[in-house]
Amino acid sequence: MLASAHGWMPEVAGFLARLRVEKSASVHTIRSYQLDLEQFLSWLVTGGQATSVVGGRRSGRTRPHTFTPVAQTAAQSLSVSDLAKVNHLKVREFLAYLQRQEFSRRTIARKLSCLRSFFKYLLALNLLEVNPVASVRTPKLEKKLPVFLYETEVAHLLSMPDQADPLGARDRALLEVLYATGMRVSELVGLNLDTIDASEGWVIIFGKGRKERAVPVGSAALSALGVYLANGRPTLALRTPETQTRIPRNRQPLFLNKLGTRLTDRSVRRILDKYIDMVALDRHVSPHALRHSFATHLLNAGADMRSVQDMLGHVSLSTTQIYTHVTKERLREGYLAAHPREAAARRAQNSQAGRENGDD
Repeated sequence: MLASAHGWMPEVAGFLARLRVEKSASVHTIRSYQLDLEQFLSWLVTGGQATSVVGGRRSGRTRPHTFTPVAQTAAQSLSVSDLAKVNHLKVREFLAYLQRQEFSRRTIARKLSCLRSFFKYLLALNLLEVNPVASVRTPKLEKKLPVFLYETEVAHLLSMPDQADPLGARDRALLEVLYATGMRVSELVGLNLDTIDASEGWVIIFGKGRKERAVPVGSAALSALGVYLANGRPTLALRTPETQTRIPRNRQPLFLNKLGTRLTDRSVRRILDKYIDMVALDRHVSPHALRHSFATHLLNAGADMRSVQDMLGHVSLSTTQIYTHVTKERLREGYLAAHPREAAARRAQNSQAGRENGDD
């Protein structure tokens, strides 16, 4: 989470604490919701002045979506009585403002979800009589197929790290584990030494909401882990601060950074970027692409969708079904390339095009 919600109305801190304790929300969700609330409250006190915002596509999507310190300071003086004056028209005005700032629909939908939950929380405490967000519809999200790598691209990527180097051995192991299990990066960096059973080939993953699931680990990933645990991690562990060496083994991180402490999500992003540049892929690839590749390749090979759902940790099967769109597209490409009638149609089209070019 951010350093704290200190200075903001106590209901903000209470709401974030409820997310953490009762809802078992991830650190990233809590951080995003805190920023969303601070942005909305700052927007309220500025009267929707567009010049106060930092973020959105116009100023760089990677920058924090926050307001100026002056606006934030003013927003900290807000009270529940001020929020009681917010109606659905004001909420829609805020959404329109976000659209003008060119935030993506997905980001706007998340901010609206945050506000809906926050006002619902205030309603449950009998601090408000009406939830102004209840009647506001969530923006329709654009449907995007997940970005994935072809099997040859994955093989090339995984061959890049130098396992003779401690950091290279770590990189090879973490990339292999990501692809072998389909786990999220947040789940990967949360792994401890005792969460992988190499003898049985299983890993225990704590996913969203701290839900536990067991996923098999393939021989290639186990082999890379063996090299890392034998030759890479001991070297990195020598750099671990003394205060952290006394942590029980079951809580010691599996993947260490160059300072001997737990690897972060951002570090995994940089690691993948490094090897993506080395293999010269011509498209944007995030660490999540290995998760998408895992699911796509399993379904392409005939894996049961329910099993893939369980391994990914999806609550709803509909979330897993998006990968069938990818496999269907691959199926269509294969059909068009292999079916005799399609091949004959292409030859006829090429012949016609040749005659037309010859007439020019």
